[in-house]
Amino acid sequence: MEHPDFLRVVEHSQNLVNKILKDIPDTHKSCVNHKNLTLPPSPESNLEYMESLLRIPRAPLLKGLSAEFTLEMCLSRISEGLQMYQDVLSTLHNRVSNPEKMKDMQADVRDLLAQITKMQDLGRFQTRMKYGGSGLASRLSGGFEVQVAAHLSLLQLQDFSQHIFRSLRNMTDTDPDLNE
Repeated sequence: MEHPDFLRVVEHSQNLVNKILKDIPDTHKSCVNHKNLTLPPSPESNLEYMESLLRIPRAPLLKGLSAEFTLEMCLSRISEGLQMYQDVLSTLHNRVSNPEKMKDMQADVRDLLAQITKMQDLGRFQTRMKYGGSGLASRLSGGFEVQVAAHLSLLQLQDFSQHIFRSLRNMTDTDPDLNE
């Protein structure tokens, strides 16, 4: 989509994604203080069991724009993932040692979601997913669970943000016919 307003929103969104990516290490450092939960993760940290036990939600898969994966689908999945992270960060915010950093991260995710919604509006896309909630709060019974959930959620947010950035860049580089 080559509309100047759309491109401005994409650029602003890229700046927000960069801010989120830049702030994740500081947020992690201030909220996760267990010695084995580091960023980047150590090769020895095998947390698949804890991830499945806590049922940490995963963001939807993002792909490059194509005839099979349209701009509308991409924005819908980004929106769904950002709503999910809003929920997860909100749950963790009240339980981590430094809630301010988590609250700031949540605000950045909320701002990025607002930009994605603007793109959906500019594209006149009808798809608006409303995330139903993770139920994560009920599975956080102790401090270690909170630490693991914060660690895994920030790692996943980092990964998802990198995919969002690539998708945003792809939106400005793609044949406009694929965006319909």
